[in-house]
Amino acid sequence: MSVVKPSIGKQSPQAIFAAIAANIERVIRGQTGAVRRLLAAFASGGHVLLEDVPGTGKTTLAKALAVSIDAAFQRIQFTPDLLPADILGVSIYNQKDQAFEFHPGPVFTNILLADEINRASPRTQSALLEAMAEGQVSLDRVRRPLNENFFVIATQNPIEFQGTYPLPEAQMDRFALRFSLGYVPAEEEVEILSDQANAHPLQSIGPCVALDDIDFLKQSARKVRISEELKRYIVDLIGATRSAEGIRIGASPRASLAFMKCAQALALFDGRDFVIPEDIQEIAVSVVAHRVVMEPQARFAGLSAERVVEDALKSVPVPV
Repeated sequence: MSVVKPSIGKQSPQAIFAAIAANIERVIRGQTGAVRRLLAAFASGGHVLLEDVPGTGKTTLAKALAVSIDAAFQRIQFTPDLLPADILGVSIYNQKDQAFEFHPGPVFTNILLADEINRASPRTQSALLEAMAEGQVSLDRVRRPLNENFFVIATQNPIEFQGTYPLPEAQMDRFALRFSLGYVPAEEEVEILSDQANAHPLQSIGPCVALDDIDFLKQSARKVRISEELKRYIVDLIGATRSAEGIRIGASPRASLAFMKCAQALALFDGRDFVIPEDIQEIAVSVVAHRVVMEPQARFAGLSAERVVEDALKSVPVPV
């Protein structure tokens, strides 16, 4: 097996991933797969949408990642009265200097937790589009770059619809991955109770890597090789969602890019400098399903976007 070599004086990418994952799992019990997907999106430069019921650890997961990499962290509680300026910032007139001064909003951070994003109005939700897609904010005719390691973790509750505004397709497409944490096994839940008997586990962890290590991790992920056959495999899987029965809108080319980049990150985590079909199959549903728009009659008949992706994995030939 070919292994990616670290630069002089640095840990290997695999060791960096293992250190972060182990640190987070000291706080988040029984979520090894979710942590792996979260870090795949982070290492690939994408963003994550966590869709789950309250109390499953979504906020704690975001905080644990920020602590583990010693990154700046901001949390925004999305509400119906939240305005774009509350996210991006605002220019305020300074009477002493007789000039407007820009006061940056919470989006100017490393890790941004957009909590219950679907509770804000579409106008406020759209304030994040440019930030997520281009890593910058345009205000007052000035483009302001965001931090290089800007990473959005958005959450939404799938069972509460009163007082919510569903995310439009354009914004859903900005998230590299969407997944749920779900309930942990009973044994793990007992350990959660024990862990928090005296204090929250977040108080017991600290940084385990530096931001320089994150830059190295991202650079290494981009260098992971993926064959032309596997690129075509990704494109064929995406294409299958566009022609499947019951689909109104299939996944976009942006989905193909996220697919490739996240697969590269997973290969890197496993100590390989090349992608294999299993890397692609592991994240297919998380990368693609939220970008697929179903016909109403198909949804009423019980067909889901996740089922469409699973069927594509079964029908599209795997490169040998």
